[in-house]
Amino acid sequence: MRLVFIGPPGAGKGTQAKLLRDHYRIAHISTGDMLRDRIAAGTPTGRKAKPYVESGSLVPDSIIIEMVAERLAEPDCSAGFLFDGFPRTLAQAAALNDALRTIRQELNAVVLLDVQDEELVRRLGSRWTCSNGACNTAYNLISKPPRVTGKCDACGQTLMQREDDKPETIRTRLQKYHQQTAPVVVFYRKNGLVRSVSGMGTVEEIQRSIRAALGA
Repeated sequence: MRLVFIGPPGAGKGTQAKLLRDHYRIAHISTGDMLRDRIAAGTPTGRKAKPYVESGSLVPDSIIIEMVAERLAEPDCSAGFLFDGFPRTLAQAAALNDALRTIRQELNAVVLLDVQDEELVRRLGSRWTCSNGACNTAYNLISKPPRVTGKCDACGQTLMQREDDKPETIRTRLQKYHQQTAPVVVFYRKNGLVRSVSGMGTVEEIQRSIRAALGA
């Protein structure tokens, strides 16, 4: 099975992708992990990417695609693979197609995990963290609330909400996601690859829906 997994931040994509990886016994390819591994190993592409990562800049598509091509050539990809959060742009999607053609492979499906924006704002906006840097315990007001509102269970210090978890920041992130991803979804729909699955429900329910959409 050769898959691309697309979904907005907060949709539970990472959890579902790992379950699919285990079910199909295929390689789980996250570009973030791939970048970190190659930088740590000091590979040629890792050295190219390192200055961008260290400065907080976006790594150019040309370097990402070079890494993807290297990753696809590794032995564990021969049984199949799942791209988690890649491609993010139309240029990346076209480049991935070219890379797959080079090794005479093609995608079986693109899973689109669908969750309404306001639900994502609710989920992500529920994350709070202990203000004590030595503690840093994380909470979620929906799934893992503190025993005392606004206080850390572990050390009693005040909880704070990180800038990335504030509703206005989340909405900006979602807007960027939609702008980048909409053309990618259209690109794959034209090829009949998209399998849209609701991201609402329990982890197990969503996983069953994804497998049903993939026919397995």
